[in-house]
Amino acid sequence: MKKSNSTSLTNQTFSNRVERAEFDDNWKTIISPTGYVIYVALAERSQMEVLLNDGSSRLVIFPKRGTVTVGGGGTTHFSKPHETIIL
Repeated sequence: MKKSNSTSLTNQTFSNRVERAEFDDNWKTIISPTGYVIYVALAERSQMEVLLNDGSSRLVIFPKRGTVTVGGGGTTHFSKPHETIIL
């Protein structure tokens, strides 16, 4: 995964613009009783690359135990803190 010059450290955010996400090997997947899919980072600097519905991509980097929660309607919640890099 490549990096660009545009990086930001972000607190908890959410998006309904994620079309697709690819996770590195440092994640486990949990299905909550209410049907949410929860991805949990197993290592420091666990990465996911997201493709947004405007065609742009982001590399999102999480600390150990950071989470990405995907809910109904494609809403995606990113736990804090996380680093976002525009690709």
